[in-house]
Amino acid sequence: METSKNTRRQFIKNTSALALAISLPSLNASAYTKMNDPFPFGTDRGKVLDACAVGEWWNWKGNERIADFLQQRPRDQVIAYAVYTHDRGVLKITAQLFPLYPNEPHSVLLEMKQGNTWKRIQKQNVVYPGWSAHFRIDKWDNTKEVAYRVRLDKQAEFSGTIRPDPIHKDEIVIASMSCNSNQDETFAQRAEYIRNINRHDPDILFFAGDQSYVHEYHTYGILLFGVQFADVMRNRPVIMIPDDHDVGQGNFWGEGGIVADSTAGDSGGYYYPAAYVKMVERCQTWHLPDAYDPTVINQGIGVYYTNINVGGVDFAIVEDRKFKSGPKGKVPPLGPRPDHINDPAYDRNAIDLPGLDLLGERQLNFLHHWGQNWEGTTMKAVLSQTAFCGAVHLHGMMSNRLLADLDCNGWPQTGRNKALMELRRCLATHLCGDQHLAVVVRHGIDTYRDGPISFTSPALVNTIYGRWWWPEDERAGGGSAIASPLPWTGDYEDGLGNRITMHAYANPKPGNLKALRENRTGRGDGYGLVRFNKKKRTITFECWPRFADVTRGDSEQFTGWPMIFSMADNDGRKVFGYLPTLNVSENDPVVQVIDEKTGEILYTERIIGRTFRPRIFAEGSYTLNVGRNKPDAVAGTGLLPDETDQKKIEFTIRS
Repeated sequence: METSKNTRRQFIKNTSALALAISLPSLNASAYTKMNDPFPFGTDRGKVLDACAVGEWWNWKGNERIADFLQQRPRDQVIAYAVYTHDRGVLKITAQLFPLYPNEPHSVLLEMKQGNTWKRIQKQNVVYPGWSAHFRIDKWDNTKEVAYRVRLDKQAEFSGTIRPDPIHKDEIVIASMSCNSNQDETFAQRAEYIRNINRHDPDILFFAGDQSYVHEYHTYGILLFGVQFADVMRNRPVIMIPDDHDVGQGNFWGEGGIVADSTAGDSGGYYYPAAYVKMVERCQTWHLPDAYDPTVINQGIGVYYTNINVGGVDFAIVEDRKFKSGPKGKVPPLGPRPDHINDPAYDRNAIDLPGLDLLGERQLNFLHHWGQNWEGTTMKAVLSQTAFCGAVHLHGMMSNRLLADLDCNGWPQTGRNKALMELRRCLATHLCGDQHLAVVVRHGIDTYRDGPISFTSPALVNTIYGRWWWPEDERAGGGSAIASPLPWTGDYEDGLGNRITMHAYANPKPGNLKALRENRTGRGDGYGLVRFNKKKRTITFECWPRFADVTRGDSEQFTGWPMIFSMADNDGRKVFGYLPTLNVSENDPVVQVIDEKTGEILYTERIIGRTFRPRIFAEGSYTLNVGRNKPDAVAGTGLLPDETDQKKIEFTIRS
């Protein structure tokens, strides 16, 4: 094996780049120059970003482990993986390749099987830097299962199955994952995840961010991740969104695309050049459905926030860091870093200042309109990078207690509440990652338990930054007791003053980072599995340890899981009364209730059956709107709450 490795390196070393280029007739000199530009991101930061995969990458020796992974890849396996989604009649596929030699093909074929024959569908050039190829097919028929493959001429191929939309299934299952630490050499292949997830057979995968932790070498990072998870991604749609480490930063507050002053990111913006950021987003998000509003932000950086409907469950995909304000210079220093607070006496309102953004107006507008459109939809969920609260006490090590972390979406608090109100308005559950600690919380907006429910999945590999939910007084929270074997559940206030109700947490074993790395079953590694039952309108949260073996049938989830909530639990406001019962002519229409005094949409949901008692939360006048897929017709106005009123409102939905 070593002889082959040295022989290949010697061949590349002794063969000039020009000779390699000339040996491929279809690749002219200008194309070769562009594909091998050694500085595609410039040098203004003093570093050659993605150095292992640009220019004469085959001669790069900056890190032996990275160089071996890229340079020793068998040339018949240079297509690492492919990911796809299909929605609203459009199929999009990204094929991710290892770096190519100049004398290899630089375009990829997409083929699909018809009967026993492979039919050529499209041919697309490999995009450099990043080594990805992208395919879009309009008027896609999502009712059929289709085998596909992407080919680099006759040299290499990667194959999989495009699933039909599972609209006829009563239960839609999504696997939720994030934080794929590369500090895990012994178990680098992730075989246990492949085994378990394929046994669960979810309908869609969600990778919430930090697919890569190598910062300056994204191509290596995404290829390592892709090789590890290729065998679960090839046969089902995949939602993948980048987070801070993917774009090379320790933390990230995008602030609309401005330039950050360090990789810490707390000044707001992106530290590395926009071209690098755009490469990361292209490789990880191009295959998602088209953006809701594709208008670029500062530095020409794009956006990808959108939604995808899988089997009647509509998932909104949110970029919860791209527009968020950075804390440095904007809030008073209250801890050792601009984003960390340790003073228990600080004024929570002092950091919730006017002009600070969380999701930004563009994404709030998106969520508002998305929540009212129920075309082909029975249930809704929002997917994002991190949590809308600080459900963590101990950070990195058990001796590091932190009161508040402005990196979470609990800050700024006003932006947090605006976002949660949009989720509550359409009874949407929230799924995310990032926190390295699995938790299920119910959010409070105006009071405890009046907001939606959120599931933060555990880290896939928790060797970098362990976290613990560990109240200082080691006592249960307030409010009515949570039915859980865990001791620290109930109502709490996080360090930012946000109300949360803890339902479950999956702490790592107590210990330092070295102990965590050595105790592979005690780190809290794992993944989430969420089951949306459309018939019952229930949501089941499952949380599986990494080294469980679900094929045995006797493996256990983390303590406290599974748990089941109803879709209605995502709106926990206290019911004041009911409007007169609504009767409609068709099953399962969309109903909307509007407060006439304020004009606020209280909620929009798809009901079960033909009758519905609209709930209200205060005395007043209300408008009911009803429709097949949108609340686009008025059922009645000026209705007053009266539980004794048995009058029926007859309403017929018109096309």
